[in-house]
Amino acid sequence: MSGKIAKSVHITNYYHKNSGGISTSFNNLMAAAGRLRRNIAVIVPGEREAVEQVNEFCRLYHVPADYSPVFDKRYRLILPWQYMPGGSLMRRILLDEKPDMVEVTDKYTLSMLGAMVRIGKFKQLGRPMLVHFSAERMDDNIRSFMTDRKYGRRLARRVMSNYLLPSFDFHIANSEYTAAEFREACPRDAGIGRNDRFLDMCWRFFRAPMVPLEDRIAVCPRGVNTEQFDAALGSAEVKNEMRMRAGIPRDSVVLLYAGRISPEKNIGLLADMMKILAKDPSRDYRLVVAGAGPLSEWLDEQTALHFPRKAVQVGHLDKETLAKYYANCDVFVHPNPREPFGIAPLEAMVSGAPTLAPDSGGILSYATDDNCWLREPTGEVFAAAVREIMDDPVRTAAKVAAGIATALANSRERSTDNLFATYDRMYEDFCSRRELYCDAEKAKTFDYVDELGL
Repeated sequence: MSGKIAKSVHITNYYHKNSGGISTSFNNLMAAAGRLRRNIAVIVPGEREAVEQVNEFCRLYHVPADYSPVFDKRYRLILPWQYMPGGSLMRRILLDEKPDMVEVTDKYTLSMLGAMVRIGKFKQLGRPMLVHFSAERMDDNIRSFMTDRKYGRRLARRVMSNYLLPSFDFHIANSEYTAAEFREACPRDAGIGRNDRFLDMCWRFFRAPMVPLEDRIAVCPRGVNTEQFDAALGSAEVKNEMRMRAGIPRDSVVLLYAGRISPEKNIGLLADMMKILAKDPSRDYRLVVAGAGPLSEWLDEQTALHFPRKAVQVGHLDKETLAKYYANCDVFVHPNPREPFGIAPLEAMVSGAPTLAPDSGGILSYATDDNCWLREPTGEVFAAAVREIMDDPVRTAAKVAAGIATALANSRERSTDNLFATYDRMYEDFCSRRELYCDAEKAKTFDYVDELGL
């Protein structure tokens, strides 16, 4: 095996070509493959089997999959029985591509692929480097969709420590906030009631790498398309057109939210904020919600009940229209305090929109008090921040200029260059210490707790 990745395969769920953070990340990855002349294949769920040659160096495979029965039901989900059996479509694709690296961006139904390869259930594939990309925290998902009680956090940490961490050679996160879940999963003082014997048993079963955990973790922030999103799109004509389309008076203050209307996005904060701003006699505040999701009907009900006609949902917007909305809104509001990274705030910043967000989560990778408004995520505090933005145009202009500079420094080109460089560094380590990653027999008796200091 050489020290250079000749081909990689990247697999994900919850992919929609034109919407969502996952699609943005993967579209950027595929564009970078063409720009950097790197051979990759991408496997995503789709309505029917199809293959698309995205560019000279990238193929996109669609594997037939049903819509997700849980979480956001607008997205399709590849399930384990679609790749575990011999002769399955995903197996055929992987055997045809014969990659040096397989990356899985999913903690749930796709993650078993890593375990299958590690324990020898996919020998025809050989032994590619196995990478797990974390685009979100499991404990946050459990908190949003299942329970916010302590046992939910303990469950997430046990799954991470006993299953996900040993199932892959390397783990990449989109922010330090997301990566912290890797680092916090194993320590004895993590408050998860850890059993050392069971931890060792799990790592031996999954033939985990015999390499220090910190050597296997990397952070690769996402980047923004600085050509598509641009402050130059701001204009009085487009601003009026946007207001007309949303049924908003020309002299209103337009607040914009773009993203899934889903529990994990803390949509309730938008309603709490609007309940306060709707009563403000000094300005006519209007909220435009660009997106869709399971809480769409709830948000409509809250609007009718507490702030009639003050909020309007315009549904999913294509990227061209969304870029215009960013550049012509008065304030972009991002409500999620546990955002894994937050591509939407970065898009808003590069578009010249004053950006208001919680003072926590993955957005702190790039968001500061100098380039946006970071506030405690409560309706009252967010409402006060919106008024502050509108009342102090000089300070607002300074923060907007800083936000544009920050976003330009976090371009998708810089992001994907860093990502491919990270793959290469990992692969060099994988090849140079191959026996520590791939010696399944030695892993069966290796003492992970003592030898690695877990």
